[in-house]
Amino acid sequence: MTVSTALDGMIVKNTAPAPDLIYGLNDIPPFRQSVFVALQHVLAVFVGIITPPLLISKALKLSGADEAFLVSMALLISGIGTFLQCTRLGPVGSGLLSIQGTSFVFLAPIIGLAQTVMARGRSPEDALGVVFGTCLVAAVIPILIGPFIGFASKVITPLVTGVVVTLIGLTLVEVGITSLGGGFGAKANGSFGSLQNLTWAAIVVLLIVALNSSNIEWLRMTSVVAGLAGGYIAAIAAGRVNFAQLHGLPWITAPRPFHFGLGFEPAAMIPFGFLYVITAIESIGDLTATSLLTGQPLTGPVYFQRLRGGVIADGVSSLLAAAFNSFPSTTFAQNNGVIQLTGVGSRRIGVFVGFILVAMGLSPVVGGVVQVMPEAVLGGATIIIFGTVAVSGIKILSGVTMDRRASSIAAISFGLGLGVAFAPEITQAMPPVLKATLSSGIATGGMCALLLNAALPGKRV
Repeated sequence: MTVSTALDGMIVKNTAPAPDLIYGLNDIPPFRQSVFVALQHVLAVFVGIITPPLLISKALKLSGADEAFLVSMALLISGIGTFLQCTRLGPVGSGLLSIQGTSFVFLAPIIGLAQTVMARGRSPEDALGVVFGTCLVAAVIPILIGPFIGFASKVITPLVTGVVVTLIGLTLVEVGITSLGGGFGAKANGSFGSLQNLTWAAIVVLLIVALNSSNIEWLRMTSVVAGLAGGYIAAIAAGRVNFAQLHGLPWITAPRPFHFGLGFEPAAMIPFGFLYVITAIESIGDLTATSLLTGQPLTGPVYFQRLRGGVIADGVSSLLAAAFNSFPSTTFAQNNGVIQLTGVGSRRIGVFVGFILVAMGLSPVVGGVVQVMPEAVLGGATIIIFGTVAVSGIKILSGVTMDRRASSIAAISFGLGLGVAFAPEITQAMPPVLKATLSSGIATGGMCALLLNAALPGKRV
């Protein structure tokens, strides 16, 4: 069965909404349900958005004020980027329920570039100016390659995107299980994996599974929020939530373009430019998974129009990020798990998500309420959400004919991608540019799948 929908004024054939969906792509859920579902998306991506600026701040030993400012700007840009993705402004945006967030792929190269600049005797603030200036120039790359995504369809096939989406989910599981145990702070103080942390996480997991198994739609749609609320309340009752951290936070943080100045490092353009190509491939995988979960086509002109718009939106968001003191932006995979859990694929939810993230970015106190939530509570939800991302990748691969060629590509890509994720020190003897490029398991596995799919003889699937 097919239904006709309008996309940018053109009548096209789309696949019917997936049977598990309560609300499809262009449906308009009631306001109350929209807010609940949007909150679940925000909670799913919140840690992913704020973690890169937190890690970079600690690596560069920035002041608390600068660290808070970087976190606020990351949330602000993620909100603006999400709005662009979901509403589709001209050629910018996929028109899907896609969430923008700070990319983990650039983490090591950014820290490496900043430390190189600091080694020359310049301040951490000057180093950030060089990072943002370099990112500003390199962010043009996804904008330039976006219009030509359709020509890449012969090599960026369901096999490649399925491998990338699965790798994203599997590599994120490590982040989820670390949060579930209490996070890196718990590892430092010896409380990692404590009975208390595991209990909070178990409360969240059990509530999400129980509510998501219900036949009552509103219970299913609020399962993640309800699970997190249950774990949060348990942590508050145990006296382990420190609201004192909210004291002194300003109610409003005004965006300040180029707050750290603007510099440029020509030598960094090669690894940064290449990583923007990698994040474009990741976004293609994420957008494909979202299309699958929301009953949209995975081939044809509509599919590639969504991919083009999504990749261009990545570039525009990254340009805005560099100008407003944040780090490269990409389409997140985590929200696909929320779509699958809630059964809501309406892109209108993305508008709510965008406004919430912008509000958090402009008001640090709002984001701080979530930020003080114990990591074990968030980990209980993220371990499920990240796992469902991997399942989305497996679903894509299930539609691929796994002949000897496809099996070899998948096996080598998974082996190298997960190998780098499990043992990142394998790249330590490589030249700096190559080491930076292959430091991510997603990048390694994704590029491996892409190159093998392009080079090996036989039918590309």
